[in-house]
Parts: sequence; structure tokens; C-alpha cells
Amino acid sequence: MLRILVIPTYNERENIERLTREIINLGCGVSIIIVDDNSPDGTGEIADRLSEEFTQVSVIHRPGKLGLGSAYREGFMKALEMGADCIFEMDADFSHDPRYIPQFLSAINEHDVIIGSRYIEGGGIENWGLIRELISRGGSLYARFWTGMKIRDTTSGYRCYRRKVIETIDFSRINTTGYAFQVEMAYVCVLLGFDVYEIPIVFTDRRVGSSKMSGDIVWEAVKVVAGLRRKYRYLKEGGR
Repeated sequence: MLRILVIPTYNERENIERLTREIINLGCGVSIIIVDDNSPDGTGEIADRLSEEFTQVSVIHRPGKLGLGSAYREGFMKALEMGADCIFEMDADFSHDPRYIPQFLSAINEHDVIIGSRYIEGGGIENWGLIRELISRGGSLYARFWTGMKIRDTTSGYRCYRRKVIETIDFSRINTTGYAFQVEMAYVCVLLGFDVYEIPIVFTDRRVGSSKMSGDIVWEAVKVVAGLRRKYRYLKEGGR
């Protein structure tokens, strides 16, 4: 089974090498696609060096900062081309701990989509202030209210998909660029009837570097999530 992990990067030179080595040292046989948005801090050059050292590391260089959602879309398509049986997504800043990867691999044998959840028993958040945690929890509740999803952590970006899920989704309709991408992906997976399962993770605020969150990303999420039912009404009417 070919397992491929897609990691978007923008100015992650302080994290990407150590993260890549930790993933490889797990010995789980996971390959990595780093999708770099022309990081001015030299992240792309570090990724190239890692790809020369490790055969299981590939790099996609993009011309500029094109957004998280489009980075995942491009990485997913490349993973399919490479023959991936399951495809991961995770952040480059160590907020998603690589130690959970074996648990994802075990769970994906029984389910179609695995979401690393902060908001189920055993999950949690470390090193966040109260306001930021309230915003995050509020965002997930907001998404559940508008979509009716039972998923507790709708905005989590630590996930694993079976190949058939990525092959089935019409990515031409998913054009969000920020964190709304995660909510939209989860909603589409539910509408398509895939088995979505949450496992607990502890999310830790980034160790080094700066957050990519912005007001524009938050506003996009507010608008996109409120319109998801209308956008995908055809799936509820006609299924796959």
C-alpha cells in the first residue's frame, strides 16, 4: 500500500526539515509531497535538498502564495498520479504531531476518511489562549450548524483519505483557498456517503514561525460555510 502525505509550505524553513525527518524515522513507509508556494525564506530549497536525500520525498514548486486549498488539490492530484492508496494532509508547523500517523494508518483500514479531532474524548489543544480556542470551537460549531454534520472537528487539517474518496470528489467545484477548504471537504465526503471517522489528537500551537491565519481567511470561511447546503444541494438530490 502506497501512503502519501501532502504538506503545503510557505515560509517553513524552521520546521520542514525536522518534520520530514521525524516522519521518515517513524518507519511507517509514508512518502511525502511538499507543496511549496515559492517561500521567500528558502523553504523550497530545503525541500529540494530533502528530496535528493530521500527517495520518498517529492516537491511541487508553485509560483506564489496560492492558498492552502489549492495546494492540497494539487498535492492530491500528484499523489493519485503516483498511485497512492491513501493520502494524508497535515500542517508543516508541528501543530499536527507525526506520532499520530500510525493511528491514522490503522484506522484507515476500517474507514474511508480519518479526521484527527481536537474535540472528541482524548483530544485537546495545547498552548492556545482562551480567545483563540473559543474562535476555533465556535468555527466548528458554526460549520456544524450550517451543514448539519455530526463531525465534531470540522476544521481539522490533519486527515487521511482513501484513494477512492479523492477520485470521487469533483475538485473543480471546491475552489476555496483557506481553511474553509477543510469544512467543504468534510461536508462533501459526508454527502457522498463516505465513512468519516474521528480519532483524538492533541493540537499544539506552532513551535516556531508565524501563523498564516488572516482576516480574509476567516471571512472566506464564514461566507463559504453558510452557502454549502445550497452549493451541494444536487448531491442530496441525486447522490453520487
